[in-house]
Amino acid sequence: MPDPSRIIAPFARVDLAALAANYKTLKLEAARAETAPAVKADAYGLGAEAVVQKLSEQGCKTFFTAYASEAIGLRAIAPYAVFFALHGVSDAAPEDLLAHNIVPVLNDPGAIAQWKAFAAARGKKLPACIHIDTGINRLGLTPGEMDALCTDPHALDGINAVMWASHFACADEAGHPMNRRQIESFRAALARLPAAPASMSNSCGIYLGQDAHFNMTRPGIALYGGNPLPGKPNPMQTVVTLYSPVIQVRDVAEGMTIGYGATHKFARPARTATLALGYADGYHRTLGNTGTVWINGVAAPVIGRVSMDLITVDITGLPENSVKPGTLAEIFGPSRPVDKIAAEAKTISYEILTSLGSRIRRIYS
Repeated sequence: MPDPSRIIAPFARVDLAALAANYKTLKLEAARAETAPAVKADAYGLGAEAVVQKLSEQGCKTFFTAYASEAIGLRAIAPYAVFFALHGVSDAAPEDLLAHNIVPVLNDPGAIAQWKAFAAARGKKLPACIHIDTGINRLGLTPGEMDALCTDPHALDGINAVMWASHFACADEAGHPMNRRQIESFRAALARLPAAPASMSNSCGIYLGQDAHFNMTRPGIALYGGNPLPGKPNPMQTVVTLYSPVIQVRDVAEGMTIGYGATHKFARPARTATLALGYADGYHRTLGNTGTVWINGVAAPVIGRVSMDLITVDITGLPENSVKPGTLAEIFGPSRPVDKIAAEAKTISYEILTSLGSRIRRIYS
């Protein structure tokens, strides 16, 4: 932990041991399938290099990124791992994917045709994952495109389909009927296709049961401490704790206001603390007059609007002189789960983590 007297900016403590423990928990939950973490978006804001290094030490051999460039940047960290790029050949030349052994996920007939042409020019079959849409209607082959693929004997000439993939739309609602429909749709598609491993489950999907696991799972938010069981106790350990230092304490009189727009007016004399944290750091503006931080084991409500670099909290309920410049406030972590602050911000934990700004130093332990 840094010396509080020297802290002038927010920082995030990333517990790599907790990350490893969550990986093992997810592996155990889907023991018959390979666990292949999603490390896109800089490992959900935690720092992909540190995350991939730690998980590689735990025996992880497969990772998913969104962009090929993300995977290329991580190749030196895990030289023997398999990297799948979910956006396929979208931001890198096919030659770069081949040179760095990145497997593209092909999401539409155009992407398949592009990879086929590249394979033909190389004179050899090249690996790819084919994405089949089973109802989320974002990416993947539509039912009509699936029919065309299955009826054309040359559809995959030059392509070694090493994986078939799909994605749940409602896995965070365990009882949603769409989950069963998508599983059945995926199984029906697989029955028409050449044999290859299949992957469908994200973090929440892993907890839908063995029927949803197929051959490979792709956990993301649960790995980083988010709850894959909404409304139930979180089986994951806390991985990220965000701290911000107090930079000023002041007493305010009854009737005074605070912050832009004077949106909070004091009904009584109060004591406030200003923290070095704002929306430029990923602390959402929607948390103004709504959020809560944790100082010395006591909840301190956010008062006034969130500004670019600062928030203010009411510390009237804390013992006098217990808060001073350098005192650390826990923004989220063991005392304030990331899912809790996400609910206060009217968003999801994914957005909270991936919003963490570049000014926030990541400290790994």
